[in-house]
Amino acid sequence: MPRRVHLKNEYLETRLVRRRIILSAIFIFVLLGVLLGRLYVLQILDYNHFTTLSDKNRIRIKALPPGRGLIYDRNGVIMANNLPAYRLEIIKEQVEDLDQTLIDLKQYVYYSDLDLRLYLQAANRRRSFESIPLRLNLNDEEVARLAVNLYKFDGVEINARLTRNYPQGDHAVHALGYVGRIDVKDLENVNDNNYAGTSHIGKLGLEKFYEPQLHGTVGVQQVEVNSRGRTLRVLSETPPIPGDNLHLTIDSKLQKVAEQAFGNLTGSVVAINPRNGEVLALVSMPKFDPNLFVNGISYKNYDKLRNSNQQPMFNRALSGQYPPGSTTKPFFGLAGLETQTVNSQTKIFCRGFYRLPKKEHKYRDWKKQGHGHMNLKGAITQSCDVYFYSLSYRMGIDKMSAFLEKFGFGKKTGIDSTGEVTGLLPSREWKRKTLNQPWFPGETLNTGIGQGTFLVTPLQLANSTGALSLNGLRYRPHLVKALENGYSGNKTDVPIEQVSEDGVSKKSNWQQVHKGMLNVVHGLRGTASGINRGLTYTIAGKTGTAQVYGIAQDDEYDEDTVINRLRDHALFMSYAPSENPRIAVAVIVENGGHGSSVAAPIARKVLDAYLVNSEKSGSGSGDGSQP
Repeated sequence: MPRRVHLKNEYLETRLVRRRIILSAIFIFVLLGVLLGRLYVLQILDYNHFTTLSDKNRIRIKALPPGRGLIYDRNGVIMANNLPAYRLEIIKEQVEDLDQTLIDLKQYVYYSDLDLRLYLQAANRRRSFESIPLRLNLNDEEVARLAVNLYKFDGVEINARLTRNYPQGDHAVHALGYVGRIDVKDLENVNDNNYAGTSHIGKLGLEKFYEPQLHGTVGVQQVEVNSRGRTLRVLSETPPIPGDNLHLTIDSKLQKVAEQAFGNLTGSVVAINPRNGEVLALVSMPKFDPNLFVNGISYKNYDKLRNSNQQPMFNRALSGQYPPGSTTKPFFGLAGLETQTVNSQTKIFCRGFYRLPKKEHKYRDWKKQGHGHMNLKGAITQSCDVYFYSLSYRMGIDKMSAFLEKFGFGKKTGIDSTGEVTGLLPSREWKRKTLNQPWFPGETLNTGIGQGTFLVTPLQLANSTGALSLNGLRYRPHLVKALENGYSGNKTDVPIEQVSEDGVSKKSNWQQVHKGMLNVVHGLRGTASGINRGLTYTIAGKTGTAQVYGIAQDDEYDEDTVINRLRDHALFMSYAPSENPRIAVAVIVENGGHGSSVAAPIARKVLDAYLVNSEKSGSGSGDGSQP
């Protein structure tokens, strides 16, 4: 059977091929148009956007934390500085698996649970591109071990930073305060931009009060990085501005004398220049080392400090509230003269106790057999309680409170530090508002000898003593003498602020009180005459003994049978030289017993160091007094 032969139709095939070529060409041109359109969008319309994204992959912005301002005493002694230290830091956005990275890092360097907690807190609050420290102050071995393995960890860096250091250890710690790692609470109160790259902040004392001045201004650095985030080169830099340096009013030598004079005792000493409010020494005993807190204190060390019966972290100078005892008798004596309740010749017979009219209760004098007839000068000199019981009853609590308020009792002094409390100046109005109870005459008597609800801080007592020495002229106490610009070195003095003037009408009234206080130290029967041996200058002062607990009407206080924590507080306040006061000192020794035998000798050592020893050594504390 013959085969059927199909002849090609060249015309149809040519048309088919031509159609396919045209369709293919159209498809290619459409794709090319889409591609060109997309290129136009990317290269023209979205150029700025993608250039920025490209630069973000290539360029990193790094914060340059400023150097914290230094702290000097009044004579240029370094109290706080900064030392270089290596830190382990992590940039969160460069880490793929943070949990695994943290686990792997522990193979090369130790970090505590506290380190981890503080890191996570900061990492959750701060921007992901910031470098957040995990471990501070790495030692050389840790740096070496981590450096050779750093290639395994994206986003992990070893950076050299400055860290706070207190070269004097626990010296003047309650004045300086300390810095610590920034926590969640701190992050809520700071400017995130200015604290970028900063890991520490002032926590207490001067470090906290002057935080804005000490911190400085953060700098910025643009760096080029590779695909693994490693820095290749610096493109531009705006350097940080260091914080201001603080020049204190405190004399570190005088501070050490006061601290050493306390020995193992507990309490406070505050020394102040009455002519300008400069705090020359601010002591709270016992002390603690602020360096423990800089990079995070261990739980063990913190519990030891917190649970100590002596409470070394408690700033007794500003936050301690104590009955002033007899140290306030000169103030009440002056109030009696000014209100004409008594005069310099008024005599009151002391037979060892005082009774309110028509009452049987005895308010006892510290001297069981009594002092006999007493005028104001003698009552201050010998600290006669009966005289001031009688004076306070006749004067009344309203006049007493109003007069003592002029000297700053019952309110904060306004010192440039943290933690200051008001104390308590009792009054009829205070009791009615606070306890909704009436005021009783017996409370007036207790207030008149510095007992009852009357409370003062050591700083208040020193500041009011300074005002008393200058006939009522009182200045706001301050710890910083000048601020020094960390960049230019220019100094700016802290303004001296006068807060009260002479409010007494008769100059002779001042003289009566000054004579009584002078006799306390230099008189034959003065309660502090034991410290006058070898004096080359004159001291006006007043001893005090404040009861910690009450005793029954017919019981007697026996110091030898009372446990230590229930023994009386010992107090002494003074100024010198009496004719031209340059320094006022208040001493409170907790459970010390008698102001004359315990507190007064401490004050004598402080006064000698400032008025005698400094002149002999030629160091010259320099009181900086105003005319």
